Formats: sequence, structure tokens, C-alpha cells
Amino acid sequence: MEKLKLLVVDDEPGIRMGVCRILDNYSVSYPFMDEDFGFDVQAVETGEEALEILRKNDLDIILLDNKLPGIQGIDVLEFINNNNLDVVVVMITSYASLELAVKATKQGAYDFVPKPFTPKELRASIETITKQLFLRRMTQKLNVEGRQVRFQFLSVLSHELKAPLNAVEGYLQLMQDRKMGDSLHEYQDIIDRSMHRLQGMRNLILDLLDITRIESGKKKRKMEPVLLCELAQQCIDAFQPLAIQKDVDVYLNCGEKVSMEADRQEMEIIMNNLISNAIKYNKQGGRVDVNLKRKNSGTLIEVQDTGIGMEEEDIKSLFEDFVRIKSEQTKHITGTGLGLSIVKKLLELYGASINVDSMPNEGSCFTVQFPIT
Repeated sequence: MEKLKLLVVDDEPGIRMGVCRILDNYSVSYPFMDEDFGFDVQAVETGEEALEILRKNDLDIILLDNKLPGIQGIDVLEFINNNNLDVVVVMITSYASLELAVKATKQGAYDFVPKPFTPKELRASIETITKQLFLRRMTQKLNVEGRQVRFQFLSVLSHELKAPLNAVEGYLQLMQDRKMGDSLHEYQDIIDRSMHRLQGMRNLILDLLDITRIESGKKKRKMEPVLLCELAQQCIDAFQPLAIQKDVDVYLNCGEKVSMEADRQEMEIIMNNLISNAIKYNKQGGRVDVNLKRKNSGTLIEVQDTGIGMEEEDIKSLFEDFVRIKSEQTKHITGTGLGLSIVKKLLELYGASINVDSMPNEGSCFTVQFPIT
């Protein structure tokens, strides 16, 4: 249980003791909170003591009387406001007036609790304050993390786009300056490279659009029976040129007709990513097995390769956005670092799980388990 630090500032001993007694062992809970909140209560009788505590400690809530022996509660409130302290202030006073209410509100007071108050009234006020405090801090946290995520996203995106743009610009400059002569045939190699770079940028943009649609919930889904064996064969056929180039044999093992209720486009994205990765990260002359099974617990898709494999530490971050495993063996393999992230997000829509078993230089096995639908 998290403890919120609460300070009572009142010159009446009965109020100080009463608040401590009312909030002793009291906690606030609500469905949207991860845990309950209790209270660590301190009590002082003067504004000067309150300022001393505020200078040395972080507080969450202050119950503040305005009529105090020395400096007034409104002066304490002004100090809090001038120093931008992250603390919620509630005025507790029997001398409340419209003028004081306006002034205190302008200085940042959250609410008023008039004397005398019952335990129920105080607890109700504290409960409301705690929920507001929780939501406000969650919002602040999300804003900070949101900026960090946006910064990271834009940094990676600019890096991923800048390199191919620079390459294409360089190739075009060579052609513009006729560095290799006037025959178009002489430039075929750099034209092919430029097309390859442009395809990489197109793939990146399409992957980003997929992620945006999935996370925003705006992707239109058409749920229907999908024949997985047929779909897997189509995906394998689509990557046959790459498999031939890498001299990799791809086998589909589907002993029975496996089908499930799904969005065909989503299933195609999942299979395309798993199969293409198994080919791309394989060894020359390697093998890929795509196994489709119906089990009591649901539908199983298994893609196993004899490729370069990966370390245990690499597997932990494999499904994060823009993550690509970097090594001497992968530096010449192109990709956006978004494919497996998209796969993970799509599988979450089905309540499905994905597990990875891998050994460096021996291969990897990606196992997707769909629950019974």
C-alpha cells in the first residue's frame, strides 16, 4: 500500500488529534487504481512550522486552517504557489468567507472543509482528493513518457529514412553527372539499388501505418473462417524468390485442414513476418519448417529455421518497436524493426501468445498459440 504524506496545520488540538484519529488505518481504493492508498499524517499548530516542513519534505496533501497564531494559512498557500510545490491544499476553517474562498482559489486551494466536520465528511473529502491526485500524477507521467516516446520514435524514424534517402540521392547524382557514361545500361546496378532502397522506405511507411491503425483501434477487421494451410502456402510462394536466392528450402507441414475464425489480412501479416524472417535470417542452404496443428488448447503455428539464431538477451527485446538484432551476421540484412512488433500487437487482439526458442548458430523456433474460438 502506498502512503500519501498528509500535513494538518491547525492551532486547535482537538482538530489535529481528530484528523489523525479519523485517518488512522483509513485507506482509499478504486477500480482504476493499481493499489490502495493510506496516509502518513503529521500535525502542526502554526504556519511557521508548516513552512519549515514544506522546505524540507515533499508532501501530498495539506489540511490548512487559515486562522493561525502567526502567519495565516493564506500566506502558507501563497508560499506553496510561488514555489510551484506539487501538493493539494484543502482549507479547514470556521472563518470561511466569500473573499477568502476567492483568494484561496486563486492561490491554488483545491477545496474547503468547514468546521466542525464529521469523520464521514473528512473521509469523503480525502477520498475525492486522493483520486484526483492519482489521476493528475498519472496524466503528468503519461505526458512525460509520451514526449519521450515521440522523441524516440522521430529519432529512429529520421535515422531509418535518412540513410536510404541519402543513398538514392547519391545514386541520382552519379546519373546526373554521367559519371559512368551516357549508356543507361551502365547505370542498371545503381538503379536496382535505388529501387531496393525505395522499397525499404515503402515497407517502413506501411509498417508504421499498420501499427497506427492497430493501436488506435481504427483498423477495420473482417472476421471469417480462414484456411490456414492455404494461406501459409500462399505466403511461402510469395517468398519463394527470396528462398531461392538464399538457397533455403521451405516446407509446409499441415496434416489436416486447419482453419480458424480470424481476419485474413491480419493472419497474412503474421505469417508473412514469421516466414520471411525465417528465410532472411537463415544460413545459405538452410531449411524452414512451417507447422500448423490443431490442439485441444487451440490452434498452433510453428515456424522453425536452421538459421543464425540469437542470444537469450536479444529475445527479451525482440517484439519492441524498431528493434533489430545487430551482429556481424545481420548487418547486411534489411528491415524496419517493426515486423515482430506488429505481429505481437495483432496476436494480442486474439488473446494469442508467442514464444521463441533460439540457439546462436543453430536456429530459432517461433510458436504461436491461438486459444479455442
